[in-house]
Parts: sequence; structure tokens; C-alpha cells
Amino acid sequence: MRGQLSVFQRAVVVVVLVLSALYALPNLLPEGARESLPSFMPNQPMTLGLDLQGGAHLALQVRLDDVKNHAYETLGDEVRAVARENDIGYTGLRASVDGVTLALRDPTQQPLLASKLGRTVQVKGDGASGNLTLTYTEDYQAELMKRAMGQTLQVLRSRVDEFGVAEPLVQQQGTDRVIVQLPGARDVARAKAAIGRTAQLTFHMVDERADPYGVVPPNKLKLEEVIADKAGNEVSRQPLVVERRPSLTGDMLTSAGSSFDQYGNPAVDIAFDRRGTRLFADLSTKRVGQRFAIVLDGTVYSAPVFREPILGGRAQITGNFSVEEAQDLAAILNAGALPAGVDVVEERTVGPTLGADSVKAGQLAMVLGFVAVLVFMFLFYGVFGLVANVALVANLLLLLAAMSAFGFTLTLPGMAAIVLTLGMAVDANVLIFERIREEVRAGKKPLAALQGGFDGAYATILDSNITTLMGAVVLFAMGSGPIRGFAVALSIGLLASMFTAITLTRWMLMGWVLKKRPMSLPV
Repeated sequence: MRGQLSVFQRAVVVVVLVLSALYALPNLLPEGARESLPSFMPNQPMTLGLDLQGGAHLALQVRLDDVKNHAYETLGDEVRAVARENDIGYTGLRASVDGVTLALRDPTQQPLLASKLGRTVQVKGDGASGNLTLTYTEDYQAELMKRAMGQTLQVLRSRVDEFGVAEPLVQQQGTDRVIVQLPGARDVARAKAAIGRTAQLTFHMVDERADPYGVVPPNKLKLEEVIADKAGNEVSRQPLVVERRPSLTGDMLTSAGSSFDQYGNPAVDIAFDRRGTRLFADLSTKRVGQRFAIVLDGTVYSAPVFREPILGGRAQITGNFSVEEAQDLAAILNAGALPAGVDVVEERTVGPTLGADSVKAGQLAMVLGFVAVLVFMFLFYGVFGLVANVALVANLLLLLAAMSAFGFTLTLPGMAAIVLTLGMAVDANVLIFERIREEVRAGKKPLAALQGGFDGAYATILDSNITTLMGAVVLFAMGSGPIRGFAVALSIGLLASMFTAITLTRWMLMGWVLKKRPMSLPV
């Protein structure tokens, strides 16, 4: 019969409702009851946002000058290589955040040097004296900064994921800031330390002949070595001279994991990629009997001696670590190093008590709004109102189930969106019922009036929901965490209301009319 759902459509409706009830159920049960559910049933409730369960909000300032400084140090190395290959004499080469300065012994070689360095480098100076300043072009500097911010966001997201925080927010703010939100983070200090660590891992050969208390040559570097006892406790620090240029870098790692050293103290095992394994094997073969330093963020954590060639591409970092610090360091190394240091310029901690109060207030608002809508529909539409109320309950179950199944985060604005979508779902039913009333007044029979009401209201409901959905998409694309939570809940609620208000309500009302055969519709 026209207007009736087919057997397949009815089966789909039943399956959707059953799955919705299963996935929504964990949100309605206490934690103990969820853990006792059978293994085949979903047991994960919705993830709560920062404003509901508490956590940390951090604003990080990215030290972009570090990027410039590193870029110009690299340019300085390139200048040395170009000068050596082309017999260009120079003195006083120095790299800083403002560029690379040097003096040519033969000023007439300036065009040759400029041509070998490429278009991204600007060469400025006094042609008579040979004093030059080399800087990158503005376009290339802007590209460097953009690339550094993108890499910073990627590394921070990886670190937060490794840290185990559910549904974190990591997004850029302005040109040099990053906002990090960690819902449910209990140890904020630990999270802040892990997220903000630069984690620049390098491996340098130790120069045993250099005096660590004297003048360090330009191609050497003086660092501090952590001296720890057998229990892993830091005893002291002493200066150590190493080669300035690292033999290996942290970007050659394939994995890192926490472990224990020969004394049973926490340590970090690292494995190199194919290139790193080859370089490490070559280095350990040629430098047997010499020390190499494992340097993390400018501090030497261990400086063992190459007793024999190491061909397996594995090493161990030991030092003054606790078990948690070793785990965090392994997670940080797996996520990669930050291209520049970051400073925490703003920190807000939301306590769990505030989160619990917010949840209770939001739940109360949802319950009151839901009950008010149910009472309104029953008083105004009677039997039809009861059918609409059943569809409304199904709408809420669908919304909760979708957010739980797909791991969407529920925020306080998201709760407001749920209440809003419940009202909009009822609005769709009101449109349908009013159109049915018009069909009844026009003298149509009950079944024809139902069919005409649903057909007449369909286009209006579709247009209204599509325009609202477009607004929700814009909010999600342009908004931050809480705004996105609102947009997600609103979008899911709109799609659920289309299913319940049109498909489920039609099925129930058509079935009731065909079974009862009323002479008139009580609408």
C-alpha cells in the first residue's frame, strides 16, 4: 500500500533502534554496571569534554627564533662547504638568528658565492671590504615558519595521543601560538612537561683530548654530563667536550620503548632506521675504544665507550629516570622532536568538582527540557502526541548512540545542542500533524490524510534541516573545541530527527490506522 514501509525498510528501522539502544545504554549506567556488561555489548560511554570532566588548558608560545637560528646554522655549514669546493677564502664566519656574517679574503668572489648558494639566499655587503651578511628571502623565511608551525602541531598531536588523553584539542592560534586542551588529564604537571619538551636527540663523539674547563674550539661543543649512581639518582654534573656536528640524529629513530638497564634502573631502548643502523655500525667500527655521547635537549645522559662494533642498530639511554619519566621520554621520542622550543604562557586547570557540577547542571537541563516537550506534545496532540514522544525517545537514543559509537566528545555547548535538536525533532512532528489536520479538514479519509500530511510536510522539513545543517558544518569548520562539540551534537540530532520524525512516526501511525480503522483521526 502506498505510504507503507516495505518489509526491508521496517527491518532496517528495527535494527537501527536495537543498535541505538545498545550503544546508548552505557551512558545510562554507572561505571560498575558498565564493567559487568557482556563482552559482546558496547561498554564505552560518550567522551566528556574539558568543560565537563575537567583537565588542562595550555597556551604554548613557539620559539620561532629557534627555527631561524637552526636554519642559519645550516646555512653556515652550507657556506663552508661551498667555499671549500670553490676555493673561496673567508674569515670570521658566524651564524645567528639575524643571518650569517663573514668576510671574504677576495671581495671579487662575492658573485661566485651568491650564485652557488641559490635563489633563497640574499647576499648583502660591502663589495670593497668583502664583509657579507647572508639571509634567507622573506618568502623563504615565511615558508620556514609555516612549516615549523605545521610540524609543531603534528608532533604535539602525536605526543598527546601517546600520553593517552581522550579527545584532546591541539590547534594553532595566531602565527606563533598553539592551544592544547587535555580533558581528564589528572597529572597536569607531567602532561605539561611531556608536551613542552623539545626532545632534540643527537649522538656526538666525545673529544677526550679537549680541556672541558678551557677554551673550546669552534668545531667543538661543551655540554654537561649527568652523573648518576647505580640507583639511577643524579649525583652531579660535569662538563664534557663533544664534536659540534652530530654523528646521528633523532630523526633516524624507528622506535623507542621504556625498559631497565643492567642495574634494574629505568632506561629507554631506541632502534635506528636503515640509514641510522648503517651509520651507527660504521661509527662504532671505526671508533672502538672511544666514547660517544647521547645528548637530549643539550644534556649528555650517557657517554658509553664503543667496546665493539654495534651492528644491530640499537642503543640504550640511561640516566636519572623514574619509570614514568622513561615511559614519557619513549613516547616523546616516538612522536618526534619539536622543530622549536615552546613555552607555556597560559595555563588553566579545570577541577573535577567543577566538571561534575557542569555535568549535573547540563543533565538537569536536558531532563527538564525533555519532559517539558513530552508533556506539551501529549496535551496538544493526544494519541498522535504519544507517537511523537516515542519517536523523540528514539531520537535521543540515536544521538547518544552515535556520539558513543564514533567517539565524539560531549561538551557543555553540546548538551545545549541536544536540547535544541529535541525541540527541532518535535517541530518536524508538529509540521506533519498540522498538515494532517489540514487534510482532515479538506474531507480526506484517515489513511489519505496521513499520506498527504507526510508528503506535504516533507519538503519543508528537509529544507529547514538542510539549512541548519549547513550552519552546523560552518561552526565545526571554523570553531574551536566547545563550538565543535555543539556543531557535532546538532548535526547528529538533525539527521536523527529526519529518521524518527518521518520514517518511524510514519510507520507507527500507518500501522495504527490500518489496525484500528478509525473513522476520524484524533489529531
